[in-house]
Formats: sequence, structure tokens, C-alpha cells
Amino acid sequence: MSSTTEHTDAINARILAVSEDKIQGFVREPFARIAELSGLSEDLVLERIRSMLAAGTIRRVRQTLLSTSLAQGALVAWKISPERLDAAFDFMFRQDPFSGHVVIRSTDSNTAGSEYRLWTTIKVPQGFSLEQHARLLQNKVGADKVVLMPAKGIFALGVGHVRRKTLACGDKANAPAEMLKTEIVELSALEWRVLSALKREFALEEIQPSPWLERAREADLPLEVFFEVAEALNQKKIIGRFSTFLEHVKPSASGVRVTRFNGLFHWAVPSGWEYKAGSEVGRHEILTHCYWRDAGPDFGNVNIMAVAHGTDKNWLLQNKEAIDRHLQVCGIPTTYTNVFWGGRSEIKPSEISPLAYQDWLKRIS
Repeated sequence: MSSTTEHTDAINARILAVSEDKIQGFVREPFARIAELSGLSEDLVLERIRSMLAAGTIRRVRQTLLSTSLAQGALVAWKISPERLDAAFDFMFRQDPFSGHVVIRSTDSNTAGSEYRLWTTIKVPQGFSLEQHARLLQNKVGADKVVLMPAKGIFALGVGHVRRKTLACGDKANAPAEMLKTEIVELSALEWRVLSALKREFALEEIQPSPWLERAREADLPLEVFFEVAEALNQKKIIGRFSTFLEHVKPSASGVRVTRFNGLFHWAVPSGWEYKAGSEVGRHEILTHCYWRDAGPDFGNVNIMAVAHGTDKNWLLQNKEAIDRHLQVCGIPTTYTNVFWGGRSEIKPSEISPLAYQDWLKRIS
């Protein structure tokens, strides 16, 4: 693979530092915005994004949605016998379009919840049951137990792997993180039409100026109407970011890795402290995700969870220790903490269409 298709190339790094997670909300000309913020020409940005996508350095380019506003969702831990683990992983990844992240995790010692090796995220479209979906999957894969952990609040959500390579240990924002509430928003048929066209991944030939023109035609709408509906969805806090997603789980064809380790950090804080703890944990720049989730007694009553990625395990642990110290300085009590390390991992966008769910139920039953 040419060095100009790797994330380590200087020009690519400038682009990716913006394009991974800095284009928030809906933008009419997203590639022009990436060019503006990275200080490069739009032609060069388009050329490099196309090259990285073709080479597999970038695995997808798409408009993300804040799907917690569109579908019931949860982080799910599965207790399953070792001999069934890989088959269960394959089923979740290949046959359940409503499972997003699928990860086999482990702990450094035998601690609370360490027998739960398979972790997934699930989104179930409006009108269907998260609990019933989990039971269906449990029966399909033969899991002994399943724990659903819906998000009660979101404190951090942004990838930025290239940007995070320049951080100092413990770097944090100047102010505590705001909490985004997880409330389902009902949409009209017109809004779903636009949303369906917005969220589809961009093919290589679609990496061009005015990328929404064809999507508006796909939705059978004038471009200006498409823009108006998309911007109204943005106001409803349904639109996430326009993003180039790096292949951060597997090495590139020439062996270059974006990350090597990912840690799921757990903290248990007393009831009533969740908002304060989450806002102080979530301000740390190393974190790609930070949520308030109640995990229950199997996991030491953990209620604050965060994810960090890196190429050095000790570096991630040092950042975890910096967060622990910060919580102590803030006077926030913790009764338990742990780290679950990611191993085998696959990531795909979760389907959120009610029609797609009906079709899947027919196929799977």
C-alpha cells in the first residue's frame, strides 16, 4: 500500500484530524468543510479520502445519526460457554443487522462480570421490544444469561483516533461534559425518507462535491427541500456527525495499525452521583465514548462506562489512572472500578428501520 493511503501520511493526518469527528451535525457541503478546517483544497481532500477508502484505510464514509433518539438501544453483555463464543460472535455480526459493535472482551483478573465475554450494542426500531430481541438472540446463540444496559445519558461520543495520538496523559476539556439525554423522537414519513437517504454509506464514486444531490434524487425530493428536512432533523438532535471511519481494528495491507487496544472502563458511583461523575469522566479527551448505564450486581453495580483506544496498553491504563485521580480530586466517591479489554471485534452501523425489522423477523423465525 502506498504511504499516501496510510493514516500516518502527513496530509492524510491533517484531513483525518478533522474528518473523523469534527464535522458535527448536517452540513450541506461536508467535503468543502473538511477542506476548510484542514487548510487544504477540496480537490486534494476528495482525492485522499477516495484513495484511503479504496485502500481500506477508511472503512466507511457516512452521515451518522444519534440513533438513541430513533430506536431503543443498549450495551449488552452475554454470558456464554467458551465453545459457543465464536459462533455467537459470528451470528451477531453476520446475521443480526440490529447489532452494531460485536466484541469479545476479557479482564486482567477474575473480577465482577469477567465471565461475560461477548459484548454487543443493539438498536431495536420503534414499535419493537429490546427485551424480546435480546431473548430471541439468546435462544439463537445459546447464551446462559444476558444483561441489557440502556444508556441513561451520553457524556462523550466522538472517534478522532488520529487527533488523539497527540494528546498528553489526562488531557481534559476546560469544562465538565454536558449530558445528552436519550429520548425517542417520532418522525414523519417524509423525515424517514430523508433520513434513509442520509445515513447510507458513501460509495467511492460518491466522494465528490455536492454529495447530497444524488441522495435528494434518491428520496425523490428537490435538493432544497432535502436540505430543509435534514436541517430540521439536525435541530431535533437526531443527526450525529459526517465522518470518515478508519479501519481501527485490523492492520492495513502494509501492517500499519490505527489502534491496538481498546479498554471499556467501568466505575460504580453511589446513586445520585451519576450525572456529576459522568460529566467529569466525559471531559477527558482520550475517551471516544462515555455513558451512564446501570449494569447491576453482576458487574459490581457499575453505572459509568467509557471507552478509550490506543496502540499502547500501559498508556491507556495511565489515562485511566488520571481519570481516577480526577474523580478523587472532585470528591466523587467510587465503590468499584474495572477495565474490560477488547479482543476480536467487528463494527457495523445498526439498522433502525421498522420495515427492515419486520423483514428480518420473517427471515429469522
